[in-house]
Amino acid sequence: MADLLQRLTLAALLAAACAHAADKPFSHALHLKLRLGCTDCHQAVAASASAADNLLPKAEVCARCHKAGEVSVPDSPPKTLLAHFSHAQHLKLGNVAPVIAAAIDHGTYLSPPGNERELLNTKNQCAACHRGMEQSEQVSEALLPRMADCLVCHNDIDPPDSCSFCHAQGAQLTPSSHTKDFLDSHTSGKLGLDKTTCAVCHGRRFKCMGCHI
Repeated sequence: MADLLQRLTLAALLAAACAHAADKPFSHALHLKLRLGCTDCHQAVAASASAADNLLPKAEVCARCHKAGEVSVPDSPPKTLLAHFSHAQHLKLGNVAPVIAAAIDHGTYLSPPGNERELLNTKNQCAACHRGMEQSEQVSEALLPRMADCLVCHNDIDPPDSCSFCHAQGAQLTPSSHTKDFLDSHTSGKLGLDKTTCAVCHGRRFKCMGCHI
């Protein structure tokens, strides 16, 4: 009886999703409640070894549950600053959520963690880096991995040389605060800079002479 009730509940959730699919943002939370695995929809992920791969679900995947025209999937994913990344290689690592959580707990995580620690209580290995997906009711950049996540393991920080490990040569990586007069203004105290936010690009032990040589 419990199994029957569970199946009826899932069927009701699916019916609700289909009924409003055309006029609602995509909900990862709802689809995960339907016991869909991430690779059930993002099928190309398991073999993807390039940051340029299109890993969005194909129309035929959505067609298993949705009628034609009920949902639309973009032709291509949003642009990324990454030039080198392998989903396939990272999936072989299993769930890295405990590793990232340990970095936060030990104070070695190179960004203010915010609510990251709570979201790392997950058994979904994809949600370790794509945090908040299990609660997300619409697609947003907030679901993308943070650079500080990558630096938990890839912690050889020596800009600009180490930047090319993941990013293309010449990629525009500097934040908006780094205006043309930044070299003159960043020591004035007027910008209200928090040195801890610099660590994600420059490392925790960076010194002024690292740039002013």
